[in-house]
Amino acid sequence: MRPVIFLLAAAVSAVLAAAPAPPRYTRSAAAYAPPAVTLVDARGERVPLATVLDSPEPVFLQFIFTTCPSICPLLTSTLSAAREELGEGVRMVSISIDPEFDTPARLREYAQRFKAGPQWWFLTGSREDVAAVQKAFGAYRVNKMSHEPLTFLRLAPGQPWVRLAGPVTGLELAAEYRRLAAR
Repeated sequence: MRPVIFLLAAAVSAVLAAAPAPPRYTRSAAAYAPPAVTLVDARGERVPLATVLDSPEPVFLQFIFTTCPSICPLLTSTLSAAREELGEGVRMVSISIDPEFDTPARLREYAQRFKAGPQWWFLTGSREDVAAVQKAFGAYRVNKMSHEPLTFLRLAPGQPWVRLAGPVTGLELAAEYRRLAAR
């Protein structure tokens, strides 16, 4: 009887391993209205958020902080992998949710770790302005350690944002972009 149970268990395991795993994230679309704030980029220059987000190219947006021990490096790696998959025709935006610590110099160091190119903006600003942006995207948490792994994608100005809640891989993020672009 044991060999039969073992063979049955092995067969079920093989079938489950071959089946595609369901996404670990949820997808929704919404029309977010980012606030009219001015943030600071990794070079230390003040830049209106609208200048960064109202790009004619697709925009990927995440909220991170450079000392995060868990999801932020994963989120940033995801953007890096998606950029490699999609090429330079997309804009990446990472906004620090720890503006007291994440100075432009720290953001530059963090960006270098992930080989960010000129199409990738790392932004910080006042606590109030950063919180206003998070609130506009439904991503605000009082404690930075409790923030969610969120990625926002918009194909072009005036189009809705796609919100991906949960861990997403670079390939999944590239596939989400292609799904939008195919419409």
